[in-house]
Amino acid sequence: MQIDEVQRLIEATLPDSRVSVKSSDGSHFDVEVVSAAFAGLTPVKRQKMVYAAINASITSGAIHAVSLKTHTPEEWEKASALRIGQ
Repeated sequence: MQIDEVQRLIEATLPDSRVSVKSSDGSHFDVEVVSAAFAGLTPVKRQKMVYAAINASITSGAIHAVSLKTHTPEEWEKASALRIGQ
């Protein structure tokens, strides 16, 4: 599966999100999603939202493994500011 396909699936499920996808071999993906839709949700609920977008690809075997990070825009800005300050 191509990186842009994974990104499109997630963006279709979570409109107005920022999605970053990296892959070393086309079946293992590192995914980072920033979305206001995550506000007030637990990490597990956030992950379920993202997995809902890619579940068919996981079931089919097109995606073998996913490492997932989720952030609200506020969390992302705070983390970015900390990285810049280091």
